[in-house]
Amino acid sequence: MTGVYYPVGGAIKKLVEDVEGNALRVSAKASLGSVQNINDVMNGSITFGIAQSDRQFQAFAGLSNWDGKPQTELRFVFSLHPEVITLIAAEDSGITSVADLKGKRVNLGSPGSGDRGNALAILAAAELDPEEDLQAQSLTVAECASRIQDNQIDAYFFTVGHPNGSITEATTGRRKVRFVPVTGMEKLIEDSPYYATTRVPVDLYPQAVAHGEIETIGMLTTLVTRSDTPDDIVYTLVKAVFENLDTLKIQHPALQGLTPEGMLKGGNAPLHPGAEKYYREAGLL
Repeated sequence: MTGVYYPVGGAIKKLVEDVEGNALRVSAKASLGSVQNINDVMNGSITFGIAQSDRQFQAFAGLSNWDGKPQTELRFVFSLHPEVITLIAAEDSGITSVADLKGKRVNLGSPGSGDRGNALAILAAAELDPEEDLQAQSLTVAECASRIQDNQIDAYFFTVGHPNGSITEATTGRRKVRFVPVTGMEKLIEDSPYYATTRVPVDLYPQAVAHGEIETIGMLTTLVTRSDTPDDIVYTLVKAVFENLDTLKIQHPALQGLTPEGMLKGGNAPLHPGAEKYYREAGLL
C-alpha cells in the first residue's frame, strides 16, 4: 500500500463504479507487486493487474520469473505513470554510485516485486554479484524508510512513480539520505528496450541530500488482463478511465502527465480486443 499502484487501483475502481448505469463492481487489492499481479491475472484470482512494462514483456515472452513458460494469454489494456528506478542511500554510507554498493547492506526488494527484478538487472550491468559482493536483503519497500533511518541498511532500490510517501519518510529523518545516480546502463537499455534513461525529480524531496540532476533509468506502468476477460468488461473500464482522465490525473501526482496517446504506449503483450474497440471509437487507433 506504500507504492503508487494501490491508490491508482482505488481511483480506477471509483471511476468505473461512478459510471451511470454501470453494473460492474470493482475491488482494489494490495499485493507484493508486478510479478504477483501478473501471476494472479493469469491464474484468475484477479481480473486486472498493474505491472511494470518490463515485467509484462518478460511474462509474455517467457523470460525471468516466467523462464520457459510464456504467458501467451496476457493482454495489454493501457499504460499509466512512468516508473523511475530509484536508488536511495544514507549519506554516511559513502555510496555515490552503483559501484559503491559493494560490501554494503543493500535491500534489493521483496521476492516477486519489480523492484527486485530491476535491482538485479542493474547489478548485473554493473558486474556486481548480489550474493558475493553485497550484504543483500529482501525487505518490502514499506520497511525500508525505517530501516535506513535505524542504520540497519545502507541503501535500497525502489521502482516507483514520484512523489512517494515512503521516500519522503526516508529523506526526512535524522540520518541524511541521498539519491544515487544509476548510470553506465547503455548496454542494458540496448538489450532491454523497455528501459529508457530518465531522472529522479529530487526537487520533490527538499530534505534529501541532492547535487544537481540525478540520472537513472525507468519504464512505464501498465494495466494488464487475460485474453478471456469479456470484451464488454474491458471496454467499460477503459471507457470510464479515458472519459474521466482529468479526474484520474488529480488522484496522485505521478499521474499528472497522463495523455490518451501516451497511455497506448508500453504494450509488450497484444492489446485486448475490448480496449481496442474503445480506442478505435475514440480515434486513438
